[in-house]
Amino acid sequence: MDICVFLSAADLDDRYTGPAREFAELLAKGGHTLVWGGSDTGLMKVVADAAQQAGGRLVGVSVEFLAHKARPGCDEMVVTGDLAERKAQMLLRSDAIVVMVGGTGTLDEATEILELKKHGLHTKPVVLLNTAGFYDGLKQQFRRMEEEGFLPLPLTELVFFAEDGVSALAYLEEAAGIR
Repeated sequence: MDICVFLSAADLDDRYTGPAREFAELLAKGGHTLVWGGSDTGLMKVVADAAQQAGGRLVGVSVEFLAHKARPGCDEMVVTGDLAERKAQMLLRSDAIVVMVGGTGTLDEATEILELKKHGLHTKPVVLLNTAGFYDGLKQQFRRMEEEGFLPLPLTELVFFAEDGVSALAYLEEAAGIR
């Protein structure tokens, strides 16, 4: 399975890097491909290093204005013209999506992917990896949206909130019929 991971390129402490590293190792050991933003910095580097060291295949999707930060030595690197094209390529090249911790760019990616799923423009499983409770507030907001009628489908059909990498990967593999 090709798993798209949206996440930060910032340098973060171990409460975020440890679980991200663990998920990337599980992904690679499970025979899956990492599709990610292609950066060789911060949390993106941590995930790519862990996946590659565990024998995983790496598909990076960078963008022209960040190409100088692209990771060398990937199995495949795509450079797009802008962020919208990058998101589209990452979705196109993946079978499932995991959203890890991140800033406004990651939040933008997550909400666009969920909006596309809400409208039936893709049916890929989406997981928000809620490391250290990072997405607790967003989870609460989504529940409110569901309760007040803003979501046309149940929240459980839109996104799965995983507390750790093991449950995230198990959910994705079950959704893909691998388990």
